[in-house]
Amino acid sequence: MNKDAVRNRILEIGIIPVVRASSFAEAMSAVRAISLGGIPIAEITMTVPGAIETIRQVAKTMGGEVLVGAGTVLDADTARQCIDAGAEFIVSPGLDLATVDFVAKAGKLMFAGALTPTEIITAWKAGSDFVKVFPCGQLGGPAYIKALRGPLPQVPLVPTGGVNFNAAADFILAGCAALGVGGELVQALALQSGNTEIITENARKFIQLVKQAREKLAASSGQLEPAKIRS
Repeated sequence: MNKDAVRNRILEIGIIPVVRASSFAEAMSAVRAISLGGIPIAEITMTVPGAIETIRQVAKTMGGEVLVGAGTVLDADTARQCIDAGAEFIVSPGLDLATVDFVAKAGKLMFAGALTPTEIITAWKAGSDFVKVFPCGQLGGPAYIKALRGPLPQVPLVPTGGVNFNAAADFILAGCAALGVGGELVQALALQSGNTEIITENARKFIQLVKQAREKLAASSGQLEPAKIRS
């Protein structure tokens, strides 16, 4: 899948499930459950045991159905390993300029992490396709995103941390391009118990929340997309 197609799918779905699991088997179960719930995207974090092999297997067995990316990527070498395994996008909790540069040259989508306006501007100017605002919930949540969007309407922001059922719609209404959702969607207890139907239902709920919020946003502003995206 080319970079534009990856970008378009993420914008269309509006949700990036963050998969943190205690084993390879749990991670694979989480990806299947998310997909059944209508979200064909999964971010496998480097904290998952065997994370790179998990990415490889998702790309190999579900690549036609699921867009797989790598999360918690801290350096360019790890990004290279993930891309070699089949990752279509790279997500970092912080801003490492060498990683942003490598991912851009590799032709893949980058989500650099940032928190302050200065960091966000630096990440955007460096070539990050989206800017992951982390940890967003702890710094004001949707209100913080709304404040950032005033001077930075051209930057597609993706909040992670504190994105839950109660806040999801407000984040979209504040102007987020998409949402990074972790434990509220991929619940650890559901994985540990094997009751992945909970995760599937969570995915459906988040899809509906984003859809309804976007419809409300479009009706009030006449704009179909929450942010102007760089081509």
